[in-house]
Parts: sequence; C-alpha cells; structure tokens
Amino acid sequence: MKATVADIARSCGLSTATVDRVLNNRAGASAANRQRVMEAARQLGYLPVVDQVALPSRPAHLEFFLPIGSNAFMIDLAKHIEDYAARLPLVASCRIHSLAGIAPGALQGAIENLSLKANGVGVIAVDHPRTRNILREVVEAGIRLVTLVSDVPAAPRSAYVGIDNRVAGRTAALLMGRFLGGRTGHLAMVVGSRSYRGHEEREMGFRSVLSEEFPNLTVSSAVEINDEPEVSYTATMKALHNEPELLGIYCVGAGRSGVAKALLEARPKKKPVFICHDLTRETRGYLVDDIADVVIDQNARLIAEQSVIRLLGSIASSAPYLTKKFIEPRLIFKENVPVQ
Repeated sequence: MKATVADIARSCGLSTATVDRVLNNRAGASAANRQRVMEAARQLGYLPVVDQVALPSRPAHLEFFLPIGSNAFMIDLAKHIEDYAARLPLVASCRIHSLAGIAPGALQGAIENLSLKANGVGVIAVDHPRTRNILREVVEAGIRLVTLVSDVPAAPRSAYVGIDNRVAGRTAALLMGRFLGGRTGHLAMVVGSRSYRGHEEREMGFRSVLSEEFPNLTVSSAVEINDEPEVSYTATMKALHNEPELLGIYCVGAGRSGVAKALLEARPKKKPVFICHDLTRETRGYLVDDIADVVIDQNARLIAEQSVIRLLGSIASSAPYLTKKFIEPRLIFKENVPVQ
C-alpha cells in the first residue's frame, strides 16, 4: 500500500500542510524541513524511481539551452529530448531554446526568456567565468541545473550528463595508433572549440596517448574551427597540401562534413585515417563509403533520456549533487552501424 501525505507527516514530525508544500515544490518551507520531508518520502517509498534515481511526486517544467545551429548531433539531441520528455507523465512541459552561438552572451540572452514555472534547466555551454556566473544565478533562483555533453564543473550543477571526454580523446589516439601499425609521420587535428571543456579534454587525451604510446606520430596541424564546416574544409585542404603523405586526421567536434568534403576533393594517393565523433545521418554515410574509419559516438538518445531523468532526480533530491555516472561511448565501424 502506497504511503500518503499523512504518513510522511507522521514520520518526519511536520504538518501535512508543510509536507504538501514541499512535495509540490511551493514556497513556505525551510531548507531543513524540505530535507526532512524528502528523506521521509524516500524511506516510505512515496517518490517514484527510474534507474535508481528518485523522481518528483509532481510533474515538473524543464527547459534546455542548446547551441543547435546546423550541428547534426545537436539537432538529434534536441529531438530526442523532446520525444522522451513527451512520453513522461512527470514532465509537465519541456521547452528547447536554440542558442545563437556558443558565446556567454548568447546564453545570457536566452536565459532571460526562462519561464517562471521552470523547475529544472539543462544546458550545453562553454566553461567561461560569465557562463559560470549565469548558471550560478539560475541555481540561486531555486532551479535545478544539469550540464550536457561538455561539463562546467565550477558551476553548481546537480549532474553532468555525457561521456568522459578525456577518455574519448585517449580512445581516438589509441585507435589512430593501432590503425597506423607503427608507421611514422604526421597527423592533423580539427578542433571544434577549445572554449568547450569537452573539446579541450578530448584534445588533451589524444595528445597524451600519442606521447605515451605512439611517439612516432606527431600532430603537425591543429586548427580551431569553432564548429564551422567551411573552416574545417579549408584547414583540411591546407593540411593535405602541406603534407601529401598525411597519415591521419582527428576531428574533435563538429566540422566533420568539411573534412569529408576535402578528402573527397583532394583524393590523396593514400587516404589518411579519419576518426570523428557522433553518429549522425552524415557520419553513417562516411563510414559506409570508407571516408571515415571509426566514429566515437556519445549516443544522443541516451544523453537526452538521462538528462531528463537526472533533472527530475535533482528536483526530487535534497542533495546538491547526484552520483556521478558517465555515459559509455560507442565505437562505430562500417560493419556495426546500428539501425536508425
């Protein structure tokens, strides 16, 4: 038999009115009383649970701030968030804000449109002092926060949802070294934006493994393209011209289409090993057509689902932080491309 509001009130020694205010996330209850009520509700099994994460007892209003633009991964992520949230009775509403770029000013302008009903916010943002201050103000307003894909650890977020980006970069270097089988030569790196902590961590991980295990491979070109395909195209064409025997290309973030376009147009005598991130419609084609050799996928669908669940869990929890749990990246080759 499910516990009632009266059972929770008796268990924590508070009035049913106070318990009702806490469970419905209304003002008028102290932080200490909120903690007592939520702890009693958990112990009595009042709160629903998904994947060992306690969920709120009342539907919540969620909002996500994503730099979507023309980025195929971001487009997929936004769609998966909307689809999953629409199927959950505990999500009263889910609103996606498309940011006009990655600069802190773009986030600041979008945050001003945050609904007064919002209980939780998910965000992909650069790790910058202004960004951290914006996110701190959101949390101080009583709204729970999770970061997605690229973390901002100094912000008071309840959870980070995504892969371990440093491990992803290390994995890319290990694959690159194994593919090249002891050959000596140069590599090119196309970096989305070092303003993203995730991209910076991938580059660090990649360089670390090269230094540790493959000193015969040298990164001779590393261009920051700010996720612009045309810039990645120009940078790749230049690298292929300067290094006719370039051994490999690692695309850290977006800009994959520019690299692929350059490889198709330049037609080098021996195609460099091409490693990139995120399984999208276009990268599926690159794998099948032998343009890309492997895609390190961070699984947009799983990140979307976990971001919604972790936001709901943070709203239900009195703890400032949820248990840290990375999403495992998938290695996709042309022989194991999953069904869409």
